[in-house]
Amino acid sequence: MFFRQYQLGCLSLFSYMVGDTTTGRAVVVDPQRDVSQYLEDARAHGLRIERVIETHVHADFLSGHLELAAATGAVVSYGREARTDFPVEPLSHGQRLVLGEVVLEVRETPGHTPESISIVVWERASDPKPWGVLTGDTLFVGDVGRPDLLASQGWAPEELARRLYRSLHEQLLSLPDSTRVFPAHGAGSACGKHMSSATSSTIGEQRATNYALAPMGVEEFVAVVTQSQSVAPLYFPFASEANRHPHALLDEGQAPPAVSLEEALALRRQGGVVLDTRPPESFASGHLEGSINVGLDGRFAEYAGSVVRPGQPVVLVCEPGREQEARVRLGRIGFDQVAGWLPRIEALLLERPELARRAPRLPASEAAAWQQEEPALQVVDVRNPSEHQAGLLAGARPLPVSRLAERLGELDPGRPTLVYCSGGYRSSVAASLMRSAGFATVADLLGGFDAWRAAGLPVSPASA
Repeated sequence: MFFRQYQLGCLSLFSYMVGDTTTGRAVVVDPQRDVSQYLEDARAHGLRIERVIETHVHADFLSGHLELAAATGAVVSYGREARTDFPVEPLSHGQRLVLGEVVLEVRETPGHTPESISIVVWERASDPKPWGVLTGDTLFVGDVGRPDLLASQGWAPEELARRLYRSLHEQLLSLPDSTRVFPAHGAGSACGKHMSSATSSTIGEQRATNYALAPMGVEEFVAVVTQSQSVAPLYFPFASEANRHPHALLDEGQAPPAVSLEEALALRRQGGVVLDTRPPESFASGHLEGSINVGLDGRFAEYAGSVVRPGQPVVLVCEPGREQEARVRLGRIGFDQVAGWLPRIEALLLERPELARRAPRLPASEAAAWQQEEPALQVVDVRNPSEHQAGLLAGARPLPVSRLAERLGELDPGRPTLVYCSGGYRSSVAASLMRSAGFATVADLLGGFDAWRAAGLPVSPASA
């Protein structure tokens, strides 16, 4: 058996290749959109990728099934409940895919989505116990898939949670304790709330340690898994829908063209966005007026997908040599409208100082003084609700950054504004978005809530 797990840290994504070296037959499960690594591994190990299996219709990234199918001729397979506008070979519960000695068994495990499946891996068909199981977004290490992402499509979270309970207990916990567990996501993903940083586990370990698998009835389970979920990024509905339809293929080797400052300004006037991907401290020291900061070294695609609209033309500002990386990472969530990148940003701002802006980032002591001295100050907490347990700044308005773009109307752009998150990355995203929308005076808290608390400054309980 050939088995490889691929980890994409910025989206907390795991994908897999499973093959049989005696026959050269292989499948790829839940691939990311830039697929060169799967093709290179297949060539290196004498494997033919003959099938792409999606455990469900993903919402947090644009999958690479179409790219792999175009490159290899592989068929694309989903569970039989999936609905797509391109040809698929559906997989049914109990169906066995024989690659040679290696056998894959399909189990329907609805709950995160109605069409979710898991793939049980047998190293040899005659083995008394399976080797492992690819659980998609049904079972994570330390968590289970959230059942609320399809609420906007008419699926009640409670209904999907009940189906998830049955899937877990009847299809996954019925496997031997020694069965290895390989999920589709890890820590940091918005598809769950308590995911471990571990990349794999076993059924036995999850049975003993996973909070959602503790002995409980179905209604208690429903209550446990539907509460305290993080706020899903704005692009999720777009990616979910895009994964159901044909779309242009990603050419991961194509670099965006360089554009002039005049071209960038013209694109912005026409409704585009200048996306500055430098670290927050570089952005703060000098940036193009109206640009939005989403640092490439963070969860770039996830937060860019919450401040850039799908289909909106983008001009990138990058550290030299990283423009292609930024384009590919946007492409991983289906944001393909990269018009180009703007080189020499520091030199351009020196040449055109009237277009240069600085972003105030206040240390905790200065932010506290501002809060005391400015009665009109509005304080905005852009963390997720689960982070509020540690407390909030007094009078803070909770508005998670993943939903800020659609809720800016709840804030007063004429009032001075202090924005904070936990460490300072998301607050730079949020503050730059607010400035680009016309907020007059916006500063963010350097070091975030962590720095505020470390300074011994007062916090209010979340219930206040």
